Amino acid sequence: MYGWIWRHLPGNAWVRALIAFVLTLAVVYVLFQYVFPWAEPLLPFNDVTVDNQ
Repeated sequence: MYGWIWRHLPGNAWVRALIAFVLTLAVVYVLFQYVFPWAEPLLPFNDVTVDNQ
């Protein structure tokens, strides 16, 4: 998959590396801003079995 992405990016190696870095940052941003907040109520991380004493 990464090879396919690398082959389809335009430019030389430095331009491809910069574009790949920007694309990675964009994916991380979308995950943290939209996907993780949407999925957080659906995940069982707050379901604990130990009482606070």
